[in-house]
Amino acid sequence: MRTTLNIEDKLLDKASKLTGIKEKTFLVKLGLEALIARESSKRLAALGGTEKKLKAVPSTYGKRVRIY
Repeated sequence: MRTTLNIEDKLLDKASKLTGIKEKTFLVKLGLEALIARESSKRLAALGGTEKKLKAVPSTYGKRVRIY
């Protein structure tokens, strides 16, 4: 899908220098993915401990656990 965006040149230049990525489309895609990941993490953290029916997960620290 094509979209016209007005993004400051300084912002794109800084992102390009920090990442080494020259392609503007790829920079914007990665930026959106990072924003989505960050906001999803915030929402998940905000839920911390709000599920009433959730049982505690037993600790496996120090135990041998078989992963299938």
